[in-house]
Amino acid sequence: MYQDLVDDHGFAGRYQSVKRFVRQLRGRPGPQACAVIVTPPGEEAQVDYGSGPMVRDPHSGRYRRTRMFVLTLGYSRKAVRLLTFQSSTRVWAELHEQAFRRLGGTTRTVVLDNLGEGVLKPDIYDPALNPLYRDMLAHYGAVALPCHVRDPDRKGKVERSVGHAKNTPLKGLRFESLAEAQVYLDRWEQHWADTRIHGITKRQVAAMFAEEKPALLPLPVEPFRFYQFGDRRVNLDGCVEVDAAYYSAPPGWIGRNVKVQWDGRCVRVLDPRTGQLLREHLRQQRGDYRIPDEDRPAHTPRTTQQLLARCGKVGTHAGTLAEQMYREQGVVAIRRIQGLLGLARKHGAALTDDGCAAALEVGVPANPYRFVRRWLERRPQLTLRQVDPIIRQLTLYRDFIDNKTQENNPT
Repeated sequence: MYQDLVDDHGFAGRYQSVKRFVRQLRGRPGPQACAVIVTPPGEEAQVDYGSGPMVRDPHSGRYRRTRMFVLTLGYSRKAVRLLTFQSSTRVWAELHEQAFRRLGGTTRTVVLDNLGEGVLKPDIYDPALNPLYRDMLAHYGAVALPCHVRDPDRKGKVERSVGHAKNTPLKGLRFESLAEAQVYLDRWEQHWADTRIHGITKRQVAAMFAEEKPALLPLPVEPFRFYQFGDRRVNLDGCVEVDAAYYSAPPGWIGRNVKVQWDGRCVRVLDPRTGQLLREHLRQQRGDYRIPDEDRPAHTPRTTQQLLARCGKVGTHAGTLAEQMYREQGVVAIRRIQGLLGLARKHGAALTDDGCAAALEVGVPANPYRFVRRWLERRPQLTLRQVDPIIRQLTLYRDFIDNKTQENNPT
């Protein structure tokens, strides 16, 4: 159209002017009817974030905008509103748990939008949920149902709950602490939000929640045990690293990626495709290994046999010490055996074998390689031996000279 206007009519305006004119002619479509979603008691809850009031940050001393988490029951419209300064996957899951505790039960489904704390990959047919969020809901007997992308009408009940709180009790207010703001919000929730007559149901919210509460699922005895998660590659020693400690995977996983979950007590290694638990270990200190007997190699690899044979060539004591280290420590001792060979190249085979003999004499400490290295670094200065098996006693030479002298001088 713009090109025809310029060629046929000598139009001197710009292309954007034609676009704005056509946009006005096109007009806007009329409003479409929205279906009312009716859910039975205890079936569905809708969750979302909204902007909360300004609260003074205890770290910076300045007022800071908070985030308001809202969970609304689909049947009774009973809402739980919680304030927080920051959001993460764990905070998102913890806010759900607090809301369930306040309600005294859980619903069977939770409807949410596609924010990153809950959904890793949006897909209406097969969404990839955040594993921590998914497991937390499963602990409480609920499942997550993400909405279509850019479809807020599916969770219109919680959207209205967010707007109700923003425009009614919190509009224009500032608080000196997060606890003060939460107390104010809870008081408004109890005195006004729960006692109001809802515009759609035409009934009091508190009365409808009294009907819905018996239909909620009971809370589990113990709260959910939160964990961290990530991807790890199995190293050549058959272990994955978590916080500078090492945990074994089953045989056959070297060089492959696995899913790892860890908390303050244990580390779990999972199959990345099926989520099946492969191994569960107790947490170790930094630098320590956790390798059960079933994950140790059944046969010594050829390269390890070669290392042990080379230690035997260094000396009898070095070979014995290397064999004992590998028998007690397994794959952890391979690098330490390589360290013994390095000491032999640096200090000589004889001295290294003497250091290994000293280690065996004291009962093989926890780290024999470190003991031998320090022994070589602090060894006393060498002195000539007074007696050597190759050198005969001086008395033998004296007697030999006396005998020869008597033979030459019989008188």
